[in-house]
Amino acid sequence: MTDNFTRHPDEAPAGNDHTQELIDAGVPESMHEWLGSHGIGALAVKMGITFSEMTAERTVGSMPVEGNTQVTGLLHGGAHMVLAETLGSFAAGVHAGEDRHALGIEIGATHHRGVKSGTVTGTATAIHLGRTLAVHEVVLTDDDGRRLSTARITNLLRDNR
Repeated sequence: MTDNFTRHPDEAPAGNDHTQELIDAGVPESMHEWLGSHGIGALAVKMGITFSEMTAERTVGSMPVEGNTQVTGLLHGGAHMVLAETLGSFAAGVHAGEDRHALGIEIGATHHRGVKSGTVTGTATAIHLGRTLAVHEVVLTDDDGRRLSTARITNLLRDNR
């Protein structure tokens, strides 16, 4: 079994430079300076989340089922939520810009079907991109394009201090 929860010492970023983590996760190079000292977050790394598209209007990412399952072998419902929140929050963060940040204030999901293997892909699509709030619908699908769950996340947009 693949262990997505243990980072090997040779994989840890040196100091606060997360450039290699951003490259490995598929984060666009234009965002590296902004995220270089933060990375994509320890949980996203542990879950194996990678990005293939990242804009405020649409952010797409995926993660493996293996290593993210519950006791019966199905992808854990919480894993669905982690992927959905990661994609929605990054999309909201892109909308907020470098001098602002996004804070998740609400998330909910409906799970439609289970999956035991392969890769799960999520697509966060903007519903509302305002000055103080960003709302995204996130649809998670399996390798065959079947809908696994539908989530909605609302982020509060705040100025950096």
